[in-house]
Amino acid sequence: MTTELPDVLKYRDDAIRPQDDLYRHSNGKWFETATIPSDQGIYGSFMELRDEAEAAVHAIIEDAVAAHQSGAEIDGATRRIAHLYGSFMNEQIIEERGAAPVASYLEAITQVQDVQGLLELSGSFYRKGISGFVDIGAMSDAGDPDRNLLTFLQAGLGLPDESYYREEQFAQTVADYREHLARLLGLGGIENAESAAESVVQLETAIASHHWDRVKVRDAQARYNLLTGEDLFGLMPGLRAWLDGAGIDQKYFGEVVVWQPSYIEALSGLLAEQPLQAWKNWLTVQVLRSFAPYLSSAFVNENFAFYSAKLGGVEKLKDRWKRGVAFTEGAVGEDLGQLYVARNFPPEAKTAMDALVQRLIEAYRISISNLPWMGADTVQKALDKLSKFRPKIGYPDQWIDYSSIQTDELDVIANRAAANEFEFKRELKKIDDGVDRELWFMYPQTVNAYYHPLLNEIAFPAAILRLPFFDVDRDIASNFGAIGAVIGHEIGHGFDDQGSQYDGSGQLTNWWTDEDRAAFEKLTGKLVDQYNALSPTEAPDHQVNGALTLGENIGDLGGLGIAYKAYKLELAANGIVEDEVIDGVTGDQRFFYSWAECWRTLIRPETAVIRVTTDPHAPGEFRCNQVPKNLDAFHKAFETKPGDGMWLDPEDRVVIW
Repeated sequence: MTTELPDVLKYRDDAIRPQDDLYRHSNGKWFETATIPSDQGIYGSFMELRDEAEAAVHAIIEDAVAAHQSGAEIDGATRRIAHLYGSFMNEQIIEERGAAPVASYLEAITQVQDVQGLLELSGSFYRKGISGFVDIGAMSDAGDPDRNLLTFLQAGLGLPDESYYREEQFAQTVADYREHLARLLGLGGIENAESAAESVVQLETAIASHHWDRVKVRDAQARYNLLTGEDLFGLMPGLRAWLDGAGIDQKYFGEVVVWQPSYIEALSGLLAEQPLQAWKNWLTVQVLRSFAPYLSSAFVNENFAFYSAKLGGVEKLKDRWKRGVAFTEGAVGEDLGQLYVARNFPPEAKTAMDALVQRLIEAYRISISNLPWMGADTVQKALDKLSKFRPKIGYPDQWIDYSSIQTDELDVIANRAAANEFEFKRELKKIDDGVDRELWFMYPQTVNAYYHPLLNEIAFPAAILRLPFFDVDRDIASNFGAIGAVIGHEIGHGFDDQGSQYDGSGQLTNWWTDEDRAAFEKLTGKLVDQYNALSPTEAPDHQVNGALTLGENIGDLGGLGIAYKAYKLELAANGIVEDEVIDGVTGDQRFFYSWAECWRTLIRPETAVIRVTTDPHAPGEFRCNQVPKNLDAFHKAFETKPGDGMWLDPEDRVVIW
């Protein structure tokens, strides 16, 4: 174990007191020197690790390309990787072809004579990866989580959120979007592109008016609507034609789940009421938008100019190799993940993480057992759920078999369509096979983590298990303040406002007494109020949505609070009464410094607006500061007092788990 200070302590700004602003005290020197890369809208600890993972995957891909070009015998994964990446990097062929690779799609749209034909064609496009007015997938049935059902979700919009179409603050964005669509349609050879673009904006505005907002979409009860196929087609008779076009066998329609049934029903009306030509224009946009990143530079640049530059404030298109890595990863992510793990994830890291997870679960068990606001019966059911958590560390034990994907080293559009059709078929096979609890929903090279309420599992891909989050040789306090809090956060999702509605088997069922649920909601209501009062520095005219971010805020609060308790348990297990002081910094202080290091973030104002509008996570500065304000341990560690910027009166502090 090392006594070297975590990197964050090298960036401390002593001109700012931790008692006033932990975020800027811990990261001040970093803010003075760091810049947002010109090809990104946001930068910080997560993005630094993502850059590292991207470089590691790029090296794997380059080795695959070299092996393919050598003429030596290679395995299927190496060939797929080389073909996919090579097809994307072959700029000469892509430029020569221009819009030709999508000409057959556009021609098919011109032949559509009625809504029936439109629906069938849109369905056939969807299986190729072209966006539709609904999204579908195989998801665990919340009423019976051992089976997968075909699940329908609202879709159909080109702007980040339904609010963009209805709120005055986004009027200029809508105008810019209209101009972007006109240019995109023009590149596709569409006549009267301006009027076609206007018809698409009007149609999407109508679609958006029936979308559920993001707060309602979070509601686990509201979005669980188990329907028969007959019920589904009663809401929207035309959906049968769309599903037929997608080639989905009727055996999958016995029972389905529809997240937003009112949207599906309204969509049926829109298809009848809106002009057919508007729908054809809309479908044309879906084709061009879906394939734009893989077409000639005119399409790539137009797509970047609106979605990255205009919406996100990003200055520069990512280098082609970076986009090629993303394209290849999107197609055969676990082929790359298997190689990434072999090169970058030592076995001792998995062993150490297993121990950390168990320590966090132990801390949750002790904390839940002693909750002052929860009754004994509910406590026992919470403990039962906790005992059934399934942790996944690093990488899957079973890898996806991509051998059925036919790749072409010269045709990037065909490769993209083939990869999407493979995933489409794989989703349907999940319904046939039932729930596979060994399946992962992130690649090992992904810098993130997740909790799945229907499977009651937590997963931590290999790429996040690196500094500044984790290192096997790091001091105890720093590991628990960083990856320990991340582990605690994901476990906490099992007990947040939505996750707490699922039991240990993943079933959506009420295991609470009315009194305990009311006590829980009283605490979460106070947390909503805290975050509603916050506005990010980069977007001061926009407030955090406390209801939208509630689940993540509960995860952060429980994650850090329980990680602190787990840290103390770890010290005790090692016979340590008081952690060592390193260069005048106590263990408790290192714990919170390590937390602060994780959330250092630079963000462009335009990106900040999108995030605060659509992201269920609070901005980094508030993830860093607002959570410790609620923890007595922080106030004790830094000896805060009334009047300090980080001070929160004890009666206003929220501790849930």
